[in-house]
Amino acid sequence: MDISDNKVLVANRGEIAIRIVQACRKLGVGFVCVYTAEDEHSGHVRLARELGGEKSLYRISSYHDANEILSVADESGATAVHPGYGFFAEDYRFARRVMQRDRGIIFIGPSWRVIRELGDKINTKRLARSLGVPTVPGSDRPIYDELEAEELAYNLFNFQMEQGIKEPLVLIKASAGGGGMGIEEVQDLDLFRSVYRRVRNYAARQFKDEGVLIEQRIRDFNHLEVQILADRNAKSIVHFGTRNCSIQSTGLQKRVEIAPGFDPSSIQYNFDAQKLLDDITGYSLAMAEKVGYDSVGTWEWIVTRDGHPYLMEVNTRIQVENGVSATIARIKGQKGVDLIAEQIRTGLGEPLGYTQADITFEGMGIEYRIIAEDPDNGFSPWVGKIEDFGWKDRPWLGMHTHIPTDQPYDIPTEFDPNLALGIVWGKDIEEVRKNGLEFLDDLRLDGISATGVKMKSNIEFLRRKTPQILKF
Repeated sequence: MDISDNKVLVANRGEIAIRIVQACRKLGVGFVCVYTAEDEHSGHVRLARELGGEKSLYRISSYHDANEILSVADESGATAVHPGYGFFAEDYRFARRVMQRDRGIIFIGPSWRVIRELGDKINTKRLARSLGVPTVPGSDRPIYDELEAEELAYNLFNFQMEQGIKEPLVLIKASAGGGGMGIEEVQDLDLFRSVYRRVRNYAARQFKDEGVLIEQRIRDFNHLEVQILADRNAKSIVHFGTRNCSIQSTGLQKRVEIAPGFDPSSIQYNFDAQKLLDDITGYSLAMAEKVGYDSVGTWEWIVTRDGHPYLMEVNTRIQVENGVSATIARIKGQKGVDLIAEQIRTGLGEPLGYTQADITFEGMGIEYRIIAEDPDNGFSPWVGKIEDFGWKDRPWLGMHTHIPTDQPYDIPTEFDPNLALGIVWGKDIEEVRKNGLEFLDDLRLDGISATGVKMKSNIEFLRRKTPQILKF
C-alpha cells in the first residue's frame, strides 16, 4: 500500500494539529480533523476547511473521548490516527485498541508494547540500569509499603549528607505518572509519611496505581533531551541531536528550548561538554535499540554542574520542541527537516531511507513558547480576547500557531494558554541570541480580558532569559 492511499485522523488540536495536516499535505496523504465547540475559531479548523472542505472536519464533544475519535475514524474512512502530544499520545491502551479493533488502523507513534514498557518509570529505570545507563539514585520498582518507602527515604537522606549536601531532598513520584504529574519533594523526614500518603492517594485516583518511586532530588542541573527517530520495523534508528530545556516556569514547565544542548565552542563548562552530549546520545540509542523503538521519541536527562548525567524518563511521542532540533538538522545536506512528516512517513510503513552518517547539524536554534501568562505572578494563566497578534517574517524564523492574525480570538479556558512557537536559527550562539531578541522585539501581542485587564504574556520573561541560554 502506497502511503498516499492513507488518510490520517488528526486526534488533537491547535498548533500540533496544523503541523500534522501540513505534513500530510507534504507527503500526499489525506487527513481528517476533529474539533470541539470551544475550538470553532482555532486555526486548525480553518486550515482543515481550506484544504479539505467540510468533509475533513468532524465536531466532537471532547478530545479525551476515545469512542468519539474512533467513530470519526470509521465514518471518515481514516486508515491511521496521529495523537499529536497530550491526550492519547502516550496511552498504550488507546494505541493497542486502535490497532486491534475489528477495523484496525495504524497508530502513528511507537507500538503499544513500547509505549507500555517505556511509559512506566520503573521499567525504564530497570532497562537503563541493565545497560549501564546512569539513573537517579532511588528505587527501581514501585513501592507500596509505607515503612519500606520511609526506610528508602532515610537511606537517601544519609547518602546525600555523606556527599556533603547540607539540605537533602527526596522526591516521591507516582510510578505510573508522567509530564510532571504526581511528584512532590520532601526535605523533612518527619513530614515524609503525610506526603507519601498524599502522592499515593493521588496516584490511585489519577493513574489507578498506588505505586510510587522514591528518588534523590538533584538540584542545580540542566535539563537535556536527545531526539530519536526509528522506522516501523526498528531496523534503522537515528538521532537528531540534543536540546537544552532548562529555562522553565516555576512549575517546571518548559519555556525556552535550545539546540544543541550545550555549546562548548563558546562557553566554558566545568566538564567535557562534548563528551557529555556524545554519552547521553549513545545511551539513548542503546536503549532505543534494546526495546526495538519504532517511531519518534525523546530521552530526557538531568545533567549536574559537574557533568554527571542521569536519565529522567522517555517520552514516547512527538514533543512540542521537535522543531528546534529539526531547524539545525540536515539530511544528506538538505535543509527543511520535518520530524512530524518523518514520523508519519515511517509510521505508515516507509523505510527511513538514510543513516546517521547522512544527518548533519548546522548552527543553533531557539524555540520560544509564547504563552498568555503572568511570569511575575507565578506564571498564572491569563484569559481574555487577543485583539492584535503578528510578527515580521524572517528567513531565520519559523512560526507555528493556531491563533488567527486577521481577527480577534478568545482564548478557550478549557485548554492551556499556549499561543505560538517561535523557532529562531543562527549560525552560532551570538547570532541566534541576536535574532531571538529581534524576533521578540518585533512580536505584536495585545488583548484585553472580560474585566478590562490588559493582556499578560511571557514575552518579557523570554527576552530576559535569551542572553542566558546554554549557560549553566
